[in-house]
Amino acid sequence: MKTKAQYKVRNWNAYDAALKQRGSITFWVNEEIIEQWRNQQKTGRKGASNYYSDTAIATMGTIQSVFNLPGRQAEGFLESLFTLMGIELSVPDHSTLCRRLSKLSVKLPVVPKDQAVHLVVDSTGVKVYGEGEWKVRTHGVAKRRTWRKLHLGVDESSGEILSAVVTTNDMADCEVLKDILEQIEQPIEQVSGDGGYDTFDCYDTISQSGAKAVIPPRSNAKIQLRTNSEKQPHPRDENLRRVSQVGRKQWKQESRYHRRSLSETAIFRLKTIFGGKLRRRFFDNQAVELFLQCAALNRMIQLGKPDSYKVEN
Repeated sequence: MKTKAQYKVRNWNAYDAALKQRGSITFWVNEEIIEQWRNQQKTGRKGASNYYSDTAIATMGTIQSVFNLPGRQAEGFLESLFTLMGIELSVPDHSTLCRRLSKLSVKLPVVPKDQAVHLVVDSTGVKVYGEGEWKVRTHGVAKRRTWRKLHLGVDESSGEILSAVVTTNDMADCEVLKDILEQIEQPIEQVSGDGGYDTFDCYDTISQSGAKAVIPPRSNAKIQLRTNSEKQPHPRDENLRRVSQVGRKQWKQESRYHRRSLSETAIFRLKTIFGGKLRRRFFDNQAVELFLQCAALNRMIQLGKPDSYKVEN
């Protein structure tokens, strides 16, 4: 019987310190945030400009997600924090936060790289409202449940989320791939995705970005252009030929397709930390709420990651 592989962490002390730092309030509300709390820019239009900066709104929304606080509790949490710090700053009320969120532009913090990235893509559903799993299992479904779909592009080597798109739950993965790739400023070496991206449009979109497409073909897929054709072979046909030559298992290993599972790891990490459920009721606010969670997760990853190695039996 094959035993499960075991791993140990080399940098446990540094990783343990990074995990504790994730829950430090001074990490999320530092001197730079406090200096940028009030809006210093005027719109030039009639009427009063926003009193609070976008940084203040983003910080309050992040605090709400990281510490799992309802709107009024997040407001009281920050007010008490400023009182303890001896800072005379007012805090946006929950209605101001809700109103400003829909217009907030969130940029994901990413550590720049010199080399091209291996992008792994996937999507997941995030519940908006509905009954709990125990009630559904015990008594059945009594009312409709709704999700939003979060599509992610993750850096395979660092685990950072490079791009994120939020759609309704009826949007297919292949329809969103172009939007995911357009958000990434770094050069892309390879894009790995599951069978949901096995369309010619996805292959063409990846080729236009200068990357290699690693997507497992369907079991009934057929080669479109034969080897004696004068046209350039399509990347999907090349994958099909290689699969028929060495087998699907060997193709996945040599193409590094198995690294695609790291996108599922990022999704698991996001749902474990933030709960996998949205507080907002309007779509634009829900999208910004998820973008703030992705940005917060990137900052957590940048604090420190485990350096693990396989234990030989």
